Amino acid sequence: MKKVVIASTNPVKINATLAAFREMFPGEEFTGDGVSVSSGVGDQPLSDEETLRGALNRANNAKSMMPDADYWVGIEGGVENKGDEMRTTEWIVVLSKIQIGKAKAGSFAVPPRIAKIIDSGMGMGGTNDEVYGITNSKQKSGAVGILTKEVLSRTELYRVGVILALIPFLNPDSYPNSFIK
Repeated sequence: MKKVVIASTNPVKINATLAAFREMFPGEEFTGDGVSVSSGVGDQPLSDEETLRGALNRANNAKSMMPDADYWVGIEGGVENKGDEMRTTEWIVVLSKIQIGKAKAGSFAVPPRIAKIIDSGMGMGGTNDEVYGITNSKQKSGAVGILTKEVLSRTELYRVGVILALIPFLNPDSYPNSFIK
């Protein structure tokens, strides 16, 4: 059985990660542990680069905390102002002892009312809770679930991102630069 450490205790991120691993490697069994580690970036990353750095930091910090696992996964959600709109950005980093995979989960425009509140300093989760009258939306379907009327959940969005980050692990010969030196 292979052990996956998810750099979060959020059940959305844990469930998405384990579902993706089981789909990508159906002949293997996986167990997962969520751990609370620092992202080393702001609570609400405000650029694509900061969001990627947060995911990478989370994966590396989880690896330092639990070095005996087989994989470490960092998932970071952020926002980025592009022209006159704010867009979401979600990065996933998967590490093994010898390889790395990175992928974005998806992106969509943040409603202007929400963007204005985020620009004033509140994070996406708290903003969604306040505006839509929800409690702890970050551990439920998140902004994507709210805005798609539950057609797409945060778990599903992150599951797809983890699958994309696992592509180099499934195709190592096609990704020679994914090996850690």
